[in-house]
Amino acid sequence: MIELGHETDRRPPFRYAAYTRVGFSDTDAQGVVYYGRYLPYFDLARTEYHRHLGHLAIRGEFAMRASTVDYHAPARFDDLLEVFVRVERIGTTSVTYDHAAYRLDENGTAGTDTLMATAKQTLVLIEISNRRPVPVPESFREQVASFEA
Repeated sequence: MIELGHETDRRPPFRYAAYTRVGFSDTDAQGVVYYGRYLPYFDLARTEYHRHLGHLAIRGEFAMRASTVDYHAPARFDDLLEVFVRVERIGTTSVTYDHAAYRLDENGTAGTDTLMATAKQTLVLIEISNRRPVPVPESFREQVASFEA
């Protein structure tokens, strides 16, 4: 199995991140990443995080309930971003994720990466057939707790 993400200890409390590169189509007329393009970056990191946890024996699918993004600096075409993700909270039917996207310093100098954007996203586990919330299974909670510990 190929993972686009990786375990990391570079930015505690985050333990997982995925790399992505800013494409030309991600930028606006000013040459910076269009604000809405950060959402797919966060989705990529979250999807790879789930893949890393292994087979998730859950009934249903996660649907976005809320997303809050703060923008800190402008990313530009061809920037390499490292997008961190972690589970902040697991509720009865929802999971809240914390994200942070950093532009990696092109010289590879440790500690000089630039924070580009942060986000909190809450997803609700729903039954597909009726689009109603279902409880987050204990097995998912255990997989997350085991990895995040």
